[in-house]
Amino acid sequence: MTRRRYALVGSGSRAQMYLSAIETAHADVAELVAIADSNPGRRDWSLAQHPGLGAPALVEPARLADAIRGHDVDRVIITSPDFTHADYIVASLDAGADVVVEKPLTTSEKGVRRIAEAAARTGRDVTITFNYRYSPRNSALKQVIASGEIGEVTSVHFEWVLDTAHGADYFRRWHRDKSRSGGLLIHKSSHHFDLVNWWIDDVPARVYASGGLRFYGAENASRRGLGPRPERGTTDSPLRDRFSLDLRTDPTWKGLYLDQEEHDGYVRDRDVFDPGITIEDNLALVVDYARGSTMSYSLNAHAPWEGYTVAVNGTLGRAELTVVERGSVLVDEHGRTVVDPSARPDLVSDDAQRPVSERLVVQKHFEAAREVPIPEGAGGHGGGDAVLLRDVFVGPQDDPLGRTADWSDGVRSMVVGLAGNRSLEAGQSVRIADLDLGSAGAALAGATT
Repeated sequence: MTRRRYALVGSGSRAQMYLSAIETAHADVAELVAIADSNPGRRDWSLAQHPGLGAPALVEPARLADAIRGHDVDRVIITSPDFTHADYIVASLDAGADVVVEKPLTTSEKGVRRIAEAAARTGRDVTITFNYRYSPRNSALKQVIASGEIGEVTSVHFEWVLDTAHGADYFRRWHRDKSRSGGLLIHKSSHHFDLVNWWIDDVPARVYASGGLRFYGAENASRRGLGPRPERGTTDSPLRDRFSLDLRTDPTWKGLYLDQEEHDGYVRDRDVFDPGITIEDNLALVVDYARGSTMSYSLNAHAPWEGYTVAVNGTLGRAELTVVERGSVLVDEHGRTVVDPSARPDLVSDDAQRPVSERLVVQKHFEAAREVPIPEGAGGHGGGDAVLLRDVFVGPQDDPLGRTADWSDGVRSMVVGLAGNRSLEAGQSVRIADLDLGSAGAALAGATT
């Protein structure tokens, strides 16, 4: 099989998965020929962790198009901050390369328009990596719905809770700035909205959102009487607490971020109770879909455990998926987050890579409930990452569930967040058709025909 030539833009934590895949499992079909990052220290540290990659060209992000042409790049993997995605996608397509991009596709209506125009102009492919589609539990729910067992979908209830380790982390780093991440409705929830779009095979039509910053941030800390706090977690200050992240306690955090601050001043361990945080930590949405179903959705970013519950109601019955990804959050003597199985003795797993608990139950009208077996999966995102990487580098295998996603799927997921953010500002529902999506709007409407 021919080896494709890859460039990578952005060498932070998420990039490590792709670098490892090119170095090891998919070295026979992939070669890294160029790498770009605005922080040269982070780029060099990442390459040092993957010596099997050889010596790819070191590229300035602003010169990405030149590098694609000069090094005959076939595909560009983009794992840079969300607000940069549109620029790098468009530059890559116009320079003659296909694209693999982390979610979200972009953060703005303008970004959507630019990507749609570039895709149409060049005819090149944009793959967006929705790894949760590949998780066995989510695939199992897709199979139940697609089989028709619960009939035509009438409504969906979806609750996602992020714990005080994972959820808090969005308020330490660049994601806390809505202009860079689009807020959790775009950065995080695009995963969830894509799942619903995919599960029920429909597209969103109208969104009403409510929510705010109710736990993190300086005003909330003051109201609860938390008192003075250190500006960052990597400190020996006695003011540190369980919300403080010390980058010295983990070699990857230290290598990727703490040791590279001299290059660009980026601080990865900001205090979650700082002033100036512009994203929400509690969100609730009502989403109407084109074929008539409705979703109620909620996201909480400061829960004591992490996971999600989704219930899909249909004309013949109901399917319920409950997942506990982490049963509790504690802190060890080094300040590192640990899981305490004894806190949820009924939800103990003997495999740290697997969720603490996952259960899919289907019940048809006038029948007893039955539990649907969920195949085992290994690795990140509920076992989805490894299968996703195979599809990215080798190509989709036999996949009747249609898990591979392109840029139009990325649009369908993020328009819920775009409309939700506008609804938060206006205090009223927002129709997807009223967003300024250009030609992408027509593609979105066409998905229901």
